[in-house]
Amino acid sequence: MNREIHLVKRPEATPTHEHLNIVEQSNPKPEEGEVLLRTLYVSVDPYMRGRMSDAKSYIEPFQLNEPISGGAIAQVTESRSEQFNQGDIVTGALEWKEYSVADEKSLRKVDPSLGPVTTSLGILGMPGLTAYFGLIDIGAPKEGETLVVSGAAGAVGSAVVQIGKIYGCRVVGIAGTKEKTRYLTDELGVDVVINYKNENVAQALEEACPNGVDVYFDNVGGDISDSVYPLLNKFARIVQCGAISSYNTPNDQGPRIHMQLIKSSALVKGFTVGDYQERFSEGFQHLSKWLQEGKLTYEETIVEGFDQIPDAFFGLFKGENLGKQLVKVADPE
Repeated sequence: MNREIHLVKRPEATPTHEHLNIVEQSNPKPEEGEVLLRTLYVSVDPYMRGRMSDAKSYIEPFQLNEPISGGAIAQVTESRSEQFNQGDIVTGALEWKEYSVADEKSLRKVDPSLGPVTTSLGILGMPGLTAYFGLIDIGAPKEGETLVVSGAAGAVGSAVVQIGKIYGCRVVGIAGTKEKTRYLTDELGVDVVINYKNENVAQALEEACPNGVDVYFDNVGGDISDSVYPLLNKFARIVQCGAISSYNTPNDQGPRIHMQLIKSSALVKGFTVGDYQERFSEGFQHLSKWLQEGKLTYEETIVEGFDQIPDAFFGLFKGENLGKQLVKVADPE
């Protein structure tokens, strides 16, 4: 039998085990142009919380009593496709199943020469591309500017701070544990790191940004972002990537920032990485080059076991992960 993880109840606040259920189904069979896949790694990501709601959004919600889906790495165990052979390692948006069937057009081969296969879900995957396009296209960083990054030790944030350093920015990162602050300072070269759990963020930001803020890459929203807005410089750019602090808080409200935006002539733009799909090859080219040159590094938090997927997902909202959160389901054959 094939195990799957279904959404069985829509959460109104923080999701728990009552909202997900592991069920057993018969093994699927591929048809012409399809492949049978054995899941190796599953990515859990904050955006999935939004898809658990049926509110209007940029993407269709997960359906009740159906498998959740997201980025995954898998191995082809049976192929009825001319593009893939048995044994190929591929990545794509796959359902949370131990075995799944996918159309050949929805997959791409993982190039092992670029790095470990898990990088296709991290620095060379959706998080890396999100960091690249958000910062380069919207943030437009310039040498000597001050870049502030919230959620700086996460999969996206840790890539953003490094790209900011590549572009010559003075980088201020915000994170929530001593381990994360040490990682950002000692390994990623962030100029100043603020621990929002034991520091006054507004005061710490004023001290860390004496010349104001030119680019704010926002992954969390909420009170942290409220502390950044008063420091915006003229023509500052705000990259609105995420708002994890509000995902589990219905009708979350904050201060009105319109006057601050007017005074600073700041740009605020929200985005999802799918907005840049036609330019993915550009992103892959830059990210892989920087990785090979040693200008980019990455961290992964990996737990093992298909049944650990829900807890790994829940842990995102507690800040348990350093870098990319993955679940290892199986070893390749």
